[in-house]
Amino acid sequence: MKLNYYIIVLLGVLVLSCQEKTRKLPYYNTSDFVPVWETPESESFHKIRPFNLVDQEGKAFSEKNLEGKITVVDFFFTSCPGICPKMTNSMSKIQEEFKNDNQIQLVSHSVTPDKDSVSVMAAYGKKNNIQYNKWKLLTGDKEEIYNLGRKFYFVEEDLGENNDSSIFLHTENFVLIDKNRIIRGIYNSLDPSSMQALVEDIKVLEKE
Repeated sequence: MKLNYYIIVLLGVLVLSCQEKTRKLPYYNTSDFVPVWETPESESFHKIRPFNLVDQEGKAFSEKNLEGKITVVDFFFTSCPGICPKMTNSMSKIQEEFKNDNQIQLVSHSVTPDKDSVSVMAAYGKKNNIQYNKWKLLTGDKEEIYNLGRKFYFVEEDLGENNDSSIFLHTENFVLIDKNRIIRGIYNSLDPSSMQALVEDIKVLEKE
């Protein structure tokens, strides 16, 4: 009886192990996040477009910095009294989890770039123990940031895709981008279970 029990447990462990090894993340091509399971081969498949912004050290940051890296993206502002500190706390945990992993980077865009200058972003980074080699705080042209957030990262999902920069962009979502600038997941940064799913999905993506 005991032998049969141990055999069943062993088989269960093996099945779970195989599932983890073969688990794949979907690709996302539209703001309604309908999953696509086949590897995109067409150049027309949605990916993050070219852009030019600056980080908290005043250095240029573009789409080229996304290539070859797995990136977690969000949109925030330094003076936000509500959800942004919680978002920063969630991103800090991701920073700690992958602090020695050079494949992973974190990118936070300011949605009030007129107020969040390079010096303000640098001070925010220092205050929150943000490691420059791991986590970039981006500022720059507001139109560009809002266009990226709504029409390319889909951070407000399909609710915000058609809004312009006159309508404030504010969302708790984190977006996971692969090494080819393609969206692979969206997560609620205020939900611990969603953040744990993000950590696991990053690990899955690293095995591709």
